[in-house]
Amino acid sequence: MSEAVRQFTVAPDDDGIRLDRWCKRHLPETSFTTVAKWARTGQLRIDGARATPGDRVQAGQQLRLPPAEPPRPPARTRPERPPLTADQLAFAQDLVIHRDAQALVLNKPPGLATQGGTKTTEHVDALLDAYAGDGGRPKLVHRLDKDTSGALLVARTARAAAFFAKTFSGRTAKKVYWALIVDVPSVEDGMIDLPIAKQPGTGGEKMHVDEGEAGQSARTRYRVIERAGNRTAWVELQPFTGRTHQLRVHMAAIGHPIVGDGKYGGPAAFLTGGISRKMHLHARRLRVDHPDGGQIDVAAELPAHFAESLKALGFEEALGDRLPLDERAPPTRADKKQAAKAHAKDVRKARKGERRDRGGGERRGRGKT
Repeated sequence: MSEAVRQFTVAPDDDGIRLDRWCKRHLPETSFTTVAKWARTGQLRIDGARATPGDRVQAGQQLRLPPAEPPRPPARTRPERPPLTADQLAFAQDLVIHRDAQALVLNKPPGLATQGGTKTTEHVDALLDAYAGDGGRPKLVHRLDKDTSGALLVARTARAAAFFAKTFSGRTAKKVYWALIVDVPSVEDGMIDLPIAKQPGTGGEKMHVDEGEAGQSARTRYRVIERAGNRTAWVELQPFTGRTHQLRVHMAAIGHPIVGDGKYGGPAAFLTGGISRKMHLHARRLRVDHPDGGQIDVAAELPAHFAESLKALGFEEALGDRLPLDERAPPTRADKKQAAKAHAKDVRKARKGERRDRGGGERRGRGKT
C-alpha cells in the first residue's frame, strides 16, 4: 500500500464529467461516502483548489486525491461444521421424545450443554444437523442449563421458530420442573418473587437476587411433593419468568438449594448417604401451543441419577405428576397495585359523571320555574 498523495491528469474522454463520476469510473473501489469525506476534509483538490464531488472536471486538469485506503480484511466465515458420526446421529435420535412436521422435543441429558461456548464443543446445537429436513436445519427455541436435564423444544421450520419465540416471550408456554432440595420449606406451597441480576465480578456466569435497579422481575412457584423427614424434599417448580438460573437462585435464596448445585448452594447442597452429587433439577413437562393448532404436551423421563435418588429416599415417582398445572400466573404486587390504580380511576370517573348528571338536572329544573 502506498501512502503517497495520488495525482491524476484528466483525460480528454473525461472532459466535462462530475468529479464523483470520475472517481466512480477510475476508482470503482471508492464509495461516494469516501469521496464526500475527502471533500469535507480538504483532501480532494482540482489544480490545487479545494473541490466538491459535484464539480466538473476539464481535460488536462490535475486531480489530487489522498492515499489509497488499506483493503478491508475479508469477513470472517463460520467454520464448516464437521459431519456427524454414526454414533452422534444415533445419540441425537435417541434424545427425541416428540416429533412432528414443525417441532421436536428432546430429553436433554445432564452434562450436555444446549449451545457451545468457550471450550464447549459438545452440545445440542451441534447435533441439530441430525434432524435436518425439508425445513432446513432446526433451531433452538429456549435453553436449559448444562447440568439441568429434561424437555427441550426445537423448531423444525422458520415459521415454527418465530411462533415458538413469541409463545415463550409471551409466557404462555408452561414448564414444570422437578427438583430435590436441601431441608424442607415451612410453607409447602409458595411463590418466590425476587428480582435477579448478574452478579458483579463473575463475568455474567453467576446470578444473584438484586432488589435494586439492576434486578429483573423473577417469579417461581414451588410445591412440595414429598419429604424425607427434615433432610430433603422433592418439589415441583413452575417458573413464571425466564431468567438465567432462576430456579437455582430462587431456591438457594430461600435457604433450600437444589441438591447437587454447588454453584449456588455451596457445600451444603450435597447430601450424604449415597445420593448423587449431580444436580437434581429436571424439566419434567412442557406444554406449548402448536403453530398448526392444538398443543404439544410432553413429559421427559428422569435421568438415572435422579430416579435412583428418589428411590433411595423412598419417594414414589408417580406422585409427581398428580399436581395440577397452573393455567396462569398469580398476580404480582405490581399487578395488584396497577389494578388498584385502575379501579380507583374508574370510581373517580363514575363519581364525576354522577355530579355532572345531578348538576344538569338541577339547572334544567330551575329553568322551568
